[in-house]
Amino acid sequence: MPELSRRRALTGAAALAATVGAAGAANAAPGDHHANSPGSPTSPASAASTTSATSSGFPAAFDEVYKGRRIQGRPATGGGHHGGGHHGGGYAVFVDGVELHVMRNADGSWISVVSHYDPVPTPRAAARAAVDELQGARLLPFPTD
Repeated sequence: MPELSRRRALTGAAALAATVGAAGAANAAPGDHHANSPGSPTSPASAASTTSATSSGFPAAFDEVYKGRRIQGRPATGGGHHGGGHHGGGYAVFVDGVELHVMRNADGSWISVVSHYDPVPTPRAAARAAVDELQGARLLPFPTD
């Protein structure tokens, strides 16, 4: 019998975790994913922060000052980094004129490079979450190359 190596133990643990996670997801009711978490598309807290979609299916553009920072968002056009529908799904978000890289998840929620592990319902909410997380610090340009 082969000796149990660290690699085999970690591989087995990862396989077990994936199996348990898949079983848990299969047992959850449809639409229950993050149903009670703040900022989820179905929570009461997010109902007030959702924006209407444009005719192209993108969230509406926004331009506001939030906690002293100018946040903007709009459907991206042209052939730039986001123009081709890369991660942001054709939507560009800016904090004080610096692009905040956002990505739309399969469930319709949005994440940013600043608050990657906290999905929110809209790009506006992603910009606000980034401002909160930055706590006054400048957003630095994200290298794309």
